[in-house]
Amino acid sequence: MATFFGEVVVAPSRAGVDDEESAEEGCEETPEDREIRRELEKKREIDVRWTLKSGVPTESSAGELFVCSKLILAIGHNAAAFLSSFILDSVCWEVVGAVKLWNEWCRTSSTTNVLPTDSFCLFYCLISDPTVWLCQCSCYVAEDQQFQWLEKVFGCMRKEGLQVTILSTCPVADYKTQESTLTLPSPFLKALKTKEFKEQVCCPLLEQPNIVRDLPAAVLSYCQVWQIPAVLYQCYTDIIKLDTVTIEAFKPLLSSKVLKSLVKDVSESTKILKKLLITSESHNNIYI
Repeated sequence: MATFFGEVVVAPSRAGVDDEESAEEGCEETPEDREIRRELEKKREIDVRWTLKSGVPTESSAGELFVCSKLILAIGHNAAAFLSSFILDSVCWEVVGAVKLWNEWCRTSSTTNVLPTDSFCLFYCLISDPTVWLCQCSCYVAEDQQFQWLEKVFGCMRKEGLQVTILSTCPVADYKTQESTLTLPSPFLKALKTKEFKEQVCCPLLEQPNIVRDLPAAVLSYCQVWQIPAVLYQCYTDIIKLDTVTIEAFKPLLSSKVLKSLVKDVSESTKILKKLLITSESHNNIYI
């Protein structure tokens, strides 16, 4: 969990586990158990496939790192839909990579023609400047898969000159404040940044004792360790599903230094957003 407020986060303790549980944990693993565990670990491995053109190696084992000056990472359906509506344009961007993963909560889509409600993780680069990358990650990356994700994605990029911007959402009930969360003007944005990030943020900083979790926290912590300038913009919302109000809560970021030059026509973007939501609603109705 990322805080960067200076607290020591204590790991959960196993003290107090009853003798029966301890005895069960101490039992030797059978060959069948080992085989099942190996198969499950293999199934949970993350596969990153790069499809970069211009003769750039598509396998990380080639030893050549991708040059990336800006990485904009949208985590979750609403953040991914924000990029689709206001930034991504099929004429200006091309898909350069995809992450395939499986866990108890999701299985990534095998196509690049995705809906906002699909589970997917796709990377795009700007055709006019291939060092500018976007990532839409609407799939859930489990705790035991986060280190793999970080190593396989950032392990292929040069860290010198890289700047990371993360967009994510979480329930407003997770926001810790002395006020009642019922009176908060949900949705709202809060920012958390690494020490190396020197630019002005587009919203108030996240206050103590709040923390962030899951993949956004893992990415921010990774950037802190590797001294990569990074900022997380977290949208606190009381609506879980894909939602116009939550998506548009990210609009202040369009004036940020990193996104300003990438913005599409806002009026056109609003139409695209409405179309995305209608398509998503129709897709959901099929499975009701």
